[in-house]
Amino acid sequence: MSKVYIVGAGPGDAELITVKGARCIQEADVILYDRLVNKDLLDYAKPGADLIYCGKLPDLHTMQQETINHFLVKYAKKGKIVTRLKGGDPFVFGRGGEEAEALVKNHVEFEVVPGITSGIAAPAYAGIPVTHRDFGASFAIVTGHRREGEDEKERWESLAKGIDTLAIYMGVKNLPYICESLIKYGKSKETPAALIQWGTFGEQRTVTGTLETIEKAAKNEGIQNPSMIIIGEVVKLRDKISWFERTLIEKESSIISEAL
Repeated sequence: MSKVYIVGAGPGDAELITVKGARCIQEADVILYDRLVNKDLLDYAKPGADLIYCGKLPDLHTMQQETINHFLVKYAKKGKIVTRLKGGDPFVFGRGGEEAEALVKNHVEFEVVPGITSGIAAPAYAGIPVTHRDFGASFAIVTGHRREGEDEKERWESLAKGIDTLAIYMGVKNLPYICESLIKYGKSKETPAALIQWGTFGEQRTVTGTLETIEKAAKNEGIQNPSMIIIGEVVKLRDKISWFERTLIEKESSIISEAL
């Protein structure tokens, strides 16, 4: 029986894949995978499985979404088990909903397997809880791609005044505009902010500052995509409970000591 699994691969650390997600990789005849999927997960694939790269870079799409949708339908209708492997969660800025719509339209059976999204995992690995009783009772997952338009005032006003913690995806390029808009519509310029590059990967780096200073700090440190932007008082907790990068430093120090 053919079927398509739309699977969230998690934020980067290969061990954060769900048990069900790993099983979908193991059973697949065809795997279509994205750029931010940890390639170690492809080791779960069975011998002979077709591995198709569908990665997208900012402003440069290796494969158009319509082509991906076509492949999902084509292979399923050939009787294949197809796993569409997507970074993070497929329904959080992952276009998983669009792919599901295409499958419904073409009468293809499918299943969605949620994954851990970067907006929660990356800050957790940086020592930043997105909620905390003393610092933040609400958080919003926001795309940083949108440009200024007629509804921007209402949008930024609600984010600036109504949400304690903002987790902003794909926003590095628009960081100056994001900070400027939040300050303009009511967020204090002293609000703590963090950028987390390659969250949960071994290359993870975190830069902190405030809405007023984070752009300069990110530029000085050369922070680029893929990065999560976290804005809110919860960022203050990083100094106290940062654990992952500290572990990386300790491992590196240990390796150096053994080499000497």
